[in-house]
Amino acid sequence: MTRQPGAFRIVEQLQKLGEDIDTGSLRYHRKRVLVSKEFTFDAAHHLHAYEGKCKNLHGHTYKVVFGISGKPDEVGITVDFGQIKEIWKSAIEPFLDHRYLNETLPPMNTTAENMVVWLYEQMELALTQQETFTQQETRTEFVRLYETPTSYAEVRREWMEHE
Repeated sequence: MTRQPGAFRIVEQLQKLGEDIDTGSLRYHRKRVLVSKEFTFDAAHHLHAYEGKCKNLHGHTYKVVFGISGKPDEVGITVDFGQIKEIWKSAIEPFLDHRYLNETLPPMNTTAENMVVWLYEQMELALTQQETFTQQETRTEFVRLYETPTSYAEVRREWMEHE
């Protein structure tokens, strides 16, 4: 039976490791790959030395996107999305979600431009503290912080290293 691309069929038997595919074939390549994971959080803040409505206490539903690259491990995974979520939940989100950012972040004006650099630093710190990530040369490539659905600040690895 010849399979037609796009033709519907029911899988009769799942591929089995060790029978249909060997462990040496799980990693297809050794190239650097970027994976991305996004999170949302709700927080309040206000800006200092700013004459506009953001000088008043107000809140946002922020969205942050992390771009993380590395080389795949022996099963073909660069960085597990669940591991990124663990870092977010344990090391970053507690400072942000449902918090008054002027109080929980380091002394700074809580602009998106300042906050995105702090987010980058926190993710990089977490990645460098785990041996699994250092073995796979895992690193933060970019962080994008949306303050509104149409407004964001971004930082990239090359800017952080060369500025």
